[in-house]
Amino acid sequence: MRKTILTFACAAMFCACNANSNSDKGAKPASVETQANQKAKAQADDATLAPDFTLTDIDGKPLALSSLRGKYVVLDFWGTWCGWCIKGMPEMKNYYKKYAGKFEILGVDCGDTEEKWKAAVKELDLPWKHVYNPKGTDIMKNYGIQGFPTKIVIDPQGKIVKTVVGEDPAFYTYLDELFK
Repeated sequence: MRKTILTFACAAMFCACNANSNSDKGAKPASVETQANQKAKAQADDATLAPDFTLTDIDGKPLALSSLRGKYVVLDFWGTWCGWCIKGMPEMKNYYKKYAGKFEILGVDCGDTEEKWKAAVKELDLPWKHVYNPKGTDIMKNYGIQGFPTKIVIDPQGKIVKTVVGEDPAFYTYLDELFK
């Protein structure tokens, strides 16, 4: 029995290796650059489309996430009650200025009253777009939010390409790599 299983495993490996090799013996293997491009495309194809939503912005007007399509967007799920969220705002402001025009931040309120949220945006002088997320919406559930802050990077096609939970320097490193 053991010999039969080993034989089948070897045959399967042989078939898989031959399927991946070039059938034309004169063909050159794909270049490293082409392989990297194919891998990046496959990862982008596997990315999840960001669920669309419409919430009220700081000026009382409806704002749909899909209206920002065509540029990179960072969804920043935060609340005034979250110490790490507030602590990270100066660095967010630095990066918003550093890469001005290359991406948009959409701050999504989580768990505040509308008055407290508006006051915090004004007091912290946060220059990006903001929306109020009233209780009873499915937005946090749809995005799988389990900690704060949570920053979700969405590409120009509307696909989620990165999620960072907590005030993590990895988020800023990612932005540097993305926009250099």
